[in-house]
Amino acid sequence: MLRPAAPRQGFFERHQCEMVCKVLPDDLALIARIGYVYGWRVSSEVLTLTKAQIDLQEGTLCLVAGSTKNRDGRLVYLTPELEAGITGQLARVEALEHERGEAIPWPFPHLVGRHQVERIKSFRKRWTRVCRKAGCVGALRHDLRRTAVRNMVHLGIPEGVVMRLVGHRTRSMLDRYNIVSPADLREASRRLSGHAISRTI
Repeated sequence: MLRPAAPRQGFFERHQCEMVCKVLPDDLALIARIGYVYGWRVSSEVLTLTKAQIDLQEGTLCLVAGSTKNRDGRLVYLTPELEAGITGQLARVEALEHERGEAIPWPFPHLVGRHQVERIKSFRKRWTRVCRKAGCVGALRHDLRRTAVRNMVHLGIPEGVVMRLVGHRTRSMLDRYNIVSPADLREASRRLSGHAISRTI
């Protein structure tokens, strides 16, 4: 049998993601932040959201069963920062609806240009340019998913909850996404320094 390919090791440190989001326009930065916090796939899960999947009264985002890669539905409760960001984005979409005189079902449509009101399907080229400008050359949008898993594990969120939030069915998949960085290893050494056995003469 063929040996499975080694998992990609890319992820974002917090300051790197913040730099990228500062360069992106507000709507695309919000999409990146959702990926960074919850580990949702940008192209197939965040960009395909409809306004019906957002409940600001309950403060939730949901993915409908059958719409995800593993076919499972998902529900997350919004952080205050993301709730404020989504509220602002929906206000921009509502203003565009009034301007165009038509309903827009998407929370992330093109706000300007020849594709105005159509759902944003990809921003891969822009992402590449922005990452280069922010000093994160080669970073992928999927690195946001790996970063979310790593952050959740570091915050002590139970593994079962992490798997439910990001849509992992198996522990092995969670392990592939929980990237260990040199900074993690240095921190482990720092914590272990007080437990070293003194050398005896």
